[in-house]
Amino acid sequence: MKWQGRRQSDNVEDRRGISGGKAVVGGGIIGIIILLVNVFGGENAQMITPVLEQLQGGQQQQTETSAPLSKEDEEMGNFVKVVLADNEDIWSKIFSEHGMTYEKPKLVLFKGSVQTACGGASSASGPFYCPGDRKVYMDLAFFEELKTKFGAKGGDFAIAYVIAHEIGHHIQTLLGTSAKMRQEQQGKSEAEANKLSVALELQADFYAGVWAHYNQENLDTGDIEEALSAANAVGDDAIQSKMQGHVVPDSFTHGTSEQRMYWFKKGFKTGDIKQGTTFEEIR
Repeated sequence: MKWQGRRQSDNVEDRRGISGGKAVVGGGIIGIIILLVNVFGGENAQMITPVLEQLQGGQQQQTETSAPLSKEDEEMGNFVKVVLADNEDIWSKIFSEHGMTYEKPKLVLFKGSVQTACGGASSASGPFYCPGDRKVYMDLAFFEELKTKFGAKGGDFAIAYVIAHEIGHHIQTLLGTSAKMRQEQQGKSEAEANKLSVALELQADFYAGVWAHYNQENLDTGDIEEALSAANAVGDDAIQSKMQGHVVPDSFTHGTSEQRMYWFKKGFKTGDIKQGTTFEEIR
């Protein structure tokens, strides 16, 4: 992605060099379990703390660091700021064209653990959006695991895709889609509730594709392939097959690899937010 020398958002909170207080820490099998539950999981952020505490016997760990950022960390932070700026510009324009005002979210970079309005989280939770404070949370170490554990190609546009996906959850919050989905889940069986969750996640993938559609002038050759590789790696079927050797479709909460790639590509091809009809098509 062509990003150097371009506008950077001032809505990034970089907490990577500063952390303190009690924080939930996850790793090993716990990290894998939470990753399965919550990868790119904007609406499940509230689940992170109670699950981790249960698995760890409620143990917490005091952390406090103030290490300076490396040059690589600083460069990655600047890249994230440009990607967020692109999302701000594009979604502000789209909202304006539909007679609405876009509320810009914050994006928080952290290492290890973080406190949010949705509770405490560790890097094992993967990137997520918290509707409670309307912020995206991301530990960039996740993307190395995406390559080494889940076989994604990697690259800077894989990061851009994930950011755009999480911003997609913010769009759903602003439009009332998330609240409506949670209401519809009430009284449903687990399998039916999961279908609604899948529709929400696939629509966020679609919105990420819409963002990429309007950002084509800044794309490099191979960027879309990087995004599709990441989407493929985090499909429910791909993760379950890799981690447990078989898939359980009724437990899917984010969609299959094929679905995630399809909806990103549809958004990228059309650039039309009205065509993100995942709720109609997933039923």
